Amino acid sequence: MAPFLVQVYMPEFRCRLADASGQIINVSYHAATESELRHRLSEQGYFVYAIQERGKGLSLSLDLRTRKKRVKGSEFLIFNQQFLALIRAGLPILKALELLSQRVKNPDFQSILGDVANRVKSGALLSEAFEEQGIFSKVYTASILAGEKSGGLEQTIQRYIEYQKILDGTRARIRNALTYPTILTVMLIVLVSFLMTYVVPQFAEFYGGLGAELPTVTTVLIAVSLSIRNQLMTGVIVMLAAIIGLRLWARSHRGGRAIDRLKLKLPLVGEVWNKFAFSQLSRTLSTLLAGGIPLVSSLEIVSESSGNRLITEAMKSSITSIRQGQSLSRSFESHAVVPDLAVEMVQVGESTGSLSEMLKHVADFYDEEVNVRLNQLFTFVEPILLVILAIIVSFVLIALYLPIFNLAGTIRA
Repeated sequence: MAPFLVQVYMPEFRCRLADASGQIINVSYHAATESELRHRLSEQGYFVYAIQERGKGLSLSLDLRTRKKRVKGSEFLIFNQQFLALIRAGLPILKALELLSQRVKNPDFQSILGDVANRVKSGALLSEAFEEQGIFSKVYTASILAGEKSGGLEQTIQRYIEYQKILDGTRARIRNALTYPTILTVMLIVLVSFLMTYVVPQFAEFYGGLGAELPTVTTVLIAVSLSIRNQLMTGVIVMLAAIIGLRLWARSHRGGRAIDRLKLKLPLVGEVWNKFAFSQLSRTLSTLLAGGIPLVSSLEIVSESSGNRLITEAMKSSITSIRQGQSLSRSFESHAVVPDLAVEMVQVGESTGSLSEMLKHVADFYDEEVNVRLNQLFTFVEPILLVILAIIVSFVLIALYLPIFNLAGTIRA
């Protein structure tokens, strides 16, 4: 009976492991303590990503999600810069974490760093402690894990900082390129709404009091304006319902896949969207490979963070092909979402043994091309929006003042 009792009352741990080939394994084990299980798995040749006691870990995860803790990207980047500086100065990791947790102003981030420090103090890996928070990217936690495994934590953090700076810079340039067209579009919508719901009805009342016969263009404009004004609330409700329905449909697998496919098929914009997505994917994959993470594990991470279901499916299919013995470039060739240049560069990188460097060049090239294409696109979009705005305003003004001109001509006659 004694062995049976020991087996029953041993806690169960959920483990995320990597075997010698780099394949990720999720499995559960019974053990007396977490440290004992960690030692046993290491002796068996597994690399431990995370160990979580069933029940305790789950309740912690749910607690964090309920609080909805948030950390800004800029705050996290500054933290890593300070963290790297303290480590290079010779400060132990735990002491650096405790010091930075006291200096952070964001209470949520302060609480998170405090929890990370407590987990490290209890014997957890730094990567495991960050992963348990549930808000940090897999790229970061996997990079930290690779740095711990190879003994190059400083280089790993430095590489992540450079990666994040480039990514943030690319996104900032795209936001800046979108700012002016967005302002013009909003102004166009606001102006047209104001004209159709306020100005035109005022003229309609004025002309109604005169009892004059109105030109066809004025009659049509007034009819459209009054219809919009009378049905404004219904239109808003219908629009909100359509937006909510579209968002719910987009969350489903079929709807989300259809929208992601549409994004890549849109004229002009679709190609830019695809290259931007693949530039981020290439840079992330390059960073992970440079940090010593195996190719299959790196592809699993980037497939989860691609942001497009078609690209995710292509990456997962490539993982299967690579496990069957194909090269990365050959597996990419069979997917239309992968640009031709990326396939060629990956092939060169594989043949020369510099895949990480070639992927970085792919990301740099597509970042620059996306920036150029966006500037070219908005060079045409901005004047088009201005022309549309001028046409609408001119049409409304002519339609509203044409009856006055006609009345003035009638009085003179």
